[in-house]
Amino acid sequence: MQETLRTVGLADEQFAHADRAKDPDWMHYYDRAQHLGNTGHALWDLAVPEGEAEQEAASRLASAVAGHTETYVRSRAMSGIKQASLCMTVGDPQEAAVIGARALKDAQSLRSRRAADDLRDLDRRPTVFDRVDEVAELRHDIRNALAAS
Repeated sequence: MQETLRTVGLADEQFAHADRAKDPDWMHYYDRAQHLGNTGHALWDLAVPEGEAEQEAASRLASAVAGHTETYVRSRAMSGIKQASLCMTVGDPQEAAVIGARALKDAQSLRSRRAADDLRDLDRRPTVFDRVDEVAELRHDIRNALAAS
């Protein structure tokens, strides 16, 4: 855990001092939203099983989703799915359902095994919330989307 937190901090420091004008063409996709998404995913791995860095992971993933444009819909979908999973696990299931529905909409245009796996993971998050209408609807929509792909 400490190594991940240290590495995320180093990545933040490097990103803050980067000169985007000197980046090679293949790095132009790596903007603030991408950085927050990547580091948010790393912190998600601590937040979900370990209960650590929940707020920081949630904040980074939310900022990544907000910052990704239509050009980077895959990145937005991936961060949104993780944000919804985190919120479903440690937060508000109704808010998770709203976030998840937006991420599912983005993910439906993708052909990504990783996105499908993350959607399956979101579908398996705590079933105690099945009685929440929005959660049941999201789960239904995820299953339909995965069956159609």
